[in-house]
Amino acid sequence: MNTSHEDSIRFAVLGPVRAWRGEQELDLGSPQQRVVLTALLLRRGRPVMIRELVDAVWGERPPAAAVSVLRTYVSRLRRALEPGRGTAGAARVIVSVTDGYLVRVPDDALDLGLFERRVAEARKLRAAGEESAAADLLHAALGTWQGTPLAGLSGPLAETERARLDEERLTTLETRLDLDIQLGRHREVIAELASLAGDHPLREQLCLLLMLALYRSGRQAEALAAYRGARGVLVAELGIEPGAPLRELHDLILAADPSLTPSPTHEPADPPPDTPDTRPGGRPGCSARPAQLPADLPTFTGRHDELDRTRALLSETGDPPSTVVISAIGGMAGIGKTALAVRWAHEVADRFPDGQLYVNLRGFDPTGSVVAPEEAIRAFLGALGVPAQRIPTQLDALAALYRTLLADRRVLILLDNARDTDQVRPLLPGSPGCLVIVTSRNQLTGLVAGDGAHPLTLNPLTPAEAQEFLARRLGAARPAAEPRAAEAIIAHCARLPLALAIVSARAAAHPGFPLSAIADELRDSHGSLDAFAGGELSADIRAVFSWSYHSLSAPAARLFRLLGLHSGPCVSAPAAAALAGLPLRETRGLLVELTRAHLLTEHLPGRYTLHDLLRFYAAERVRDEEAPQERDGAVERLLAWYLHTADATYPFLTPHRRRVPLEPPPPGCHPLTFTAHDQALNWCETERLNLVAAVHQAAAGGQPGIAWRLPAVLWGFFYVRSHLHDWLDTTRTGLAAARGAHDRVGEARALADRSNALNLAGRHDESIDHLHQALALCRRLGDTVGRTAALGNLGDAYQRAGRLRKAVEYHRRSLAIDRITGNVWGLGIGLANLGDTYQRLGRFDEAAGCLEEALTVLRASGNRWVEGVTLDILGTVRHRLGRHDDAVGDYRRALEAHRDVGNRWGEGHTLGHLGEVLLAAGRPEQAHTSWRQALAIFEELDHPDAGKVRESLRRLDGRTPDTRPVPVSP
Repeated sequence: MNTSHEDSIRFAVLGPVRAWRGEQELDLGSPQQRVVLTALLLRRGRPVMIRELVDAVWGERPPAAAVSVLRTYVSRLRRALEPGRGTAGAARVIVSVTDGYLVRVPDDALDLGLFERRVAEARKLRAAGEESAAADLLHAALGTWQGTPLAGLSGPLAETERARLDEERLTTLETRLDLDIQLGRHREVIAELASLAGDHPLREQLCLLLMLALYRSGRQAEALAAYRGARGVLVAELGIEPGAPLRELHDLILAADPSLTPSPTHEPADPPPDTPDTRPGGRPGCSARPAQLPADLPTFTGRHDELDRTRALLSETGDPPSTVVISAIGGMAGIGKTALAVRWAHEVADRFPDGQLYVNLRGFDPTGSVVAPEEAIRAFLGALGVPAQRIPTQLDALAALYRTLLADRRVLILLDNARDTDQVRPLLPGSPGCLVIVTSRNQLTGLVAGDGAHPLTLNPLTPAEAQEFLARRLGAARPAAEPRAAEAIIAHCARLPLALAIVSARAAAHPGFPLSAIADELRDSHGSLDAFAGGELSADIRAVFSWSYHSLSAPAARLFRLLGLHSGPCVSAPAAAALAGLPLRETRGLLVELTRAHLLTEHLPGRYTLHDLLRFYAAERVRDEEAPQERDGAVERLLAWYLHTADATYPFLTPHRRRVPLEPPPPGCHPLTFTAHDQALNWCETERLNLVAAVHQAAAGGQPGIAWRLPAVLWGFFYVRSHLHDWLDTTRTGLAAARGAHDRVGEARALADRSNALNLAGRHDESIDHLHQALALCRRLGDTVGRTAALGNLGDAYQRAGRLRKAVEYHRRSLAIDRITGNVWGLGIGLANLGDTYQRLGRFDEAAGCLEEALTVLRASGNRWVEGVTLDILGTVRHRLGRHDDAVGDYRRALEAHRDVGNRWGEGHTLGHLGEVLLAAGRPEQAHTSWRQALAIFEELDHPDAGKVRESLRRLDGRTPDTRPVPVSP
């Protein structure tokens, strides 16, 4: 090929696809023709099969004459790129190979190749400590971009590669900006970072860099505001918290940590001087000392932590409060708010010598007879000794007299069962010295924000407190005689004090009943509240819950009902929006209303839970008040939301693996999307228990398609996080659902997925049996891709079962099909598996050859996941050959790959192997460190290999110098 400047050819894909010979731009023809050239250029000198080119241009629906049209495109490209074609010595750019083509151009003739070379060189410079040179090289690398990559092209290849190239550019840009900040250029990059963070609000690294640049520029408040904005987006859109690096930087900025080289701090301002005493000089003469507190319950139990928090609101020395102290005790119905308030009030009553006032404001009374503020004040004034004829009629005058009367007095005021802040505020004293205790099922946020109230939300009793509760009500001997029955009662009551009180009353009224019989009664009614229906309205949990429920707005009440259809342990705001078929913004407002009513608990930002008994109540309400088609539609939207959002993680967790066919989501269902691997992985981890529950709900609710598809799209997540129990559980359910629906395609996919889980669980014979069934089904269905995968998986299963010659047979069969069909992705995986089998047979030369070829294919196709596994196997080969230094290098490169894709399971295994070779190389301290890191991962994953690593550590013969925990690299 002539390489003179005048004759040299250059290509660009980092923008519009273009080509030049010397200084002259070449005509590359139509967009479809440019797609063909792009497919060849991106393969970097390796063949592209005709079938792949057809897919690249037209996708799943090519025209009948696709191959003929494709050959025409290639012919035209050759005329454009190869002047003098057909004459001796003419340059050949596009070369025909068996059933395909390849492009022969030097790497530096393609702008992408130049970009990648500069990035790689910059990485080496940075590793060598030459940050300034690395930053300059990255600036130059990014200068090769001319806009959106593959601009103007459409089709599957263009869309996939455009997303990949955009990700490469953003990752490189983040590295360059990081270097700029490290080099002190933080002020120069703020505008660029702010724009990028706005365009990509889910990329946490951009926010982290922006925060650091702002902070180092002396703009701490803006740095913290950037964090709040990013966190708000993550919580609202994905229902997850920011990752650890972003949270840690936020904490460091808050603490003005010197490691961030912050701007000089300012001296704290002097405290404001005391305000003058403005209390009234007199009050109406009266001498009454009210004592209205209800009796303290002799059976009051537990709440030690909560009482400590309330006690801390008052001075330990007994001095009167310097302000009005307001405690707002909140929680769901039946949680024990009044009991706690009365217990605390009796404890401190002697510190308020001018008396105690009490009123039940009946904020949630079933009759609707809520106590108006003026009615409560009149009662208080009468208790304080004001004659009836002197009590005003208007609220303003009543409140003024009340505040005047309490001036200079020390009174404890208990306002029980308040509905909202407006009902409470007129009853607050206006001067220091008093304590006000308010209980409510609603969150009195206005009282907290506007009046300085100290909020305390009650949760169910702890297990120990619930045991003590039963012992107090029934005597210690009876629960002690039947401990399992007592535990069952507590579990069925969900540690709710009111439920425990109702059941205890029934047990006390029938001392001859064994507790086991009562526990059985509760179990038989599980899923309903029938067992908690008492003779009195206030002792019937269903009635008590209804008081809060009927105070809701109609949309919030509907959402509460529908939450009774959600089978998982918690729900995010986007999932709740899908369940209700409402916009996310509207749903958030309804969730706030339910949370304030304590019918829902926001246990993490943007994530909500229902107490078990409230879940039963919601389930009753939705059965009674929603038509069957409404219930079915809500469940369909919810399950489709989980399925389609899980599918959106698929390209990040299992790129290039065959996608699972999905139906479009129903109206009102708006699945999430993701822009980065970590976000996809974090969402799966956060929603894991809900996803498992959704599989079972789909199977039980007559939606077998979702029941087998959801485990299928979660394949990569379950594998990479080693959630083996969940994988086995969901694939068993999905397979049964597909078979029950006579869905042969689903059955074949579910058989293959379940076989993978069984194989990792060590149940190799079952895995092999499932794979042979899947192979037979794929043959009947004409599914070549599924058949090839089954053959490769059979090779892996036979290998794990120790039947290595059988494994070689199936790996070779799979590889043969991959080579024929041009399945480069499968080829890389198959070569890695065959190499692993060879090394287990002791055929190390053949193993090394397969593995090195596999690495070439895997790197070219971007399969970073299997690249890490392959490097681990190659390290094992070199370890067994006694090439310890080479093995250490392979294992360390494997760890980099595992960490890039978040493969914690693979990371743990490679750390274990690294420890073995380090020990063999005479480096026991480093081996100990590596094994401790592996053990931390396996313990985190509850992986059975943790025992093997512990044994390896024990064999180190006391040579380890340090037993402190070693942090595992993220």
